Amino acid sequence: MGKLKHSRVGPRKPLLPTSRTLIFTLFVTFIFLIIFLILLSLRIPKPKHLNSITHINNLRRDDDDNKRWVEIVSWEPRVFLYHNFLAKEECEHLINIAKPDVQKSTVVDDTTGKSVNSSARTSSGTFIDRGYDKILSDIEKRIADFTFIPVEHGEDVNILHYEVGQKYDFHTDYFEDEVNTKHGGERIATMLMYLSDVEEGGETVFPSAKGNFSSVPWWNELSDCGKKGLSIKPKMGNAILFWGMKPDATVDPLSVHGACPVIKGDKWSCTKWMRVGKW
Repeated sequence: MGKLKHSRVGPRKPLLPTSRTLIFTLFVTFIFLIIFLILLSLRIPKPKHLNSITHINNLRRDDDDNKRWVEIVSWEPRVFLYHNFLAKEECEHLINIAKPDVQKSTVVDDTTGKSVNSSARTSSGTFIDRGYDKILSDIEKRIADFTFIPVEHGEDVNILHYEVGQKYDFHTDYFEDEVNTKHGGERIATMLMYLSDVEEGGETVFPSAKGNFSSVPWWNELSDCGKKGLSIKPKMGNAILFWGMKPDATVDPLSVHGACPVIKGDKWSCTKWMRVGKW
């Protein structure tokens, strides 16, 4: 008579009270975790969209008149306003080292790559070598930290002076020829720093930017020229970063911009262009 084969799997035993308690505890913990994540997401500040123009004013604190904070001004083109990027002493230093050498501003000829006079640009200015002194080196390092573009990819700074009536007509900072890209490649982005306050006029305007221009908080303070597009008013120490190239490495025609005529006051600014390659 054959032996009976016993199954290796015995009858299922009921869960012990401790096992049931453990499962219930894990379930409750999971539910509380989900609720916590939902509440946390509701507390994260979300930018207020003005079509493609965005302002993250909730990043600002009540006591930050001299603190640095960034405001997203536009996504098309990409424009960022960096409040208090420069200290007053840094602004004054840049003006002082530029004053002895300022002369009529020029534009770059697309055919020859040489600097030529143009009625489209009526300011005066000068170039200061990269790393000219410690103060400028510190500023250039700060720009690199903010843009994630190495210092070696930045051109020499261009310090400009605009008197009443002076302006710079609409233009792009990227090149549309091969001559100007031979040294350093195409320009990626521009860092424009305001070295002085301007009582009226002198705005930086982006006429092709997408968005509701009149929704910006400073709309009523703009000149007629400033109301021709998305504009930023000059303020000592502030800086704007805008990108002439899109993330896919194509140029962005929406980045066309200009400097409105100064109506009242005196305007000093400092421009730093960044290139694809080393400069």
